[in-house]
Amino acid sequence: MSAKHCGHHRGHHHDERYKLNRRILCGIIVFIVLVLFVIFLVWAILHPTKPRFILQDATVYAFNVSTSPPFTISTSMQVTVSSRNRMDRVGIYYQKLDIYATYRSQQVTLQTLLPPTYQGHKEVSVWSPFLYGNSVPMWPRLMGALQQDQNIGSVLFKIKIDGTIKWKVGTWFSGRYHLHVNCPAYIKFGDRNNGFPVGPVMKFQLVQGCNVDV
Repeated sequence: MSAKHCGHHRGHHHDERYKLNRRILCGIIVFIVLVLFVIFLVWAILHPTKPRFILQDATVYAFNVSTSPPFTISTSMQVTVSSRNRMDRVGIYYQKLDIYATYRSQQVTLQTLLPPTYQGHKEVSVWSPFLYGNSVPMWPRLMGALQQDQNIGSVLFKIKIDGTIKWKVGTWFSGRYHLHVNCPAYIKFGDRNNGFPVGPVMKFQLVQGCNVDV
């Protein structure tokens, strides 16, 4: 066999391998595109809707403010928050949720971790965590506003939830999405007190809708 013929034979095998690799690569690309298209189609048809959160009530065990430097606030309360999955075909998996209270954008309690929860179609989940903050330093510029609110007899807390959720369709789970919930809680004292005593503490029926971002 001549050297020219051998070179032609090797070139032919090289072309065959190149074509085979190219077909395999094209097949992988087509498969990935089809999978992404199916996921997009399912997402477009089902169109996941944000859950609805409601702050139902708040029981205040302690609320103390230091009016002399160093300015601090101590808060102890239990809140009841409910969440409703409004979808017929998509489940919601609450993977990690932290709940805490703020006053005028300053966090005044520690974060409390809520238990992981799966929520089926149209289901409602309810949590009743305790929120604590002992001698939390307050920004001096907020003390004037807080004292004014106390004199009026109404303090606006924000009960906030931060965490991650996943959508579930059949056996398929989506990637993680950030969940942020903001619930206003008006706590009224003195002559404007709209709560009712439960033993030595005050319970406030709020039934307040929350702002939800996903």
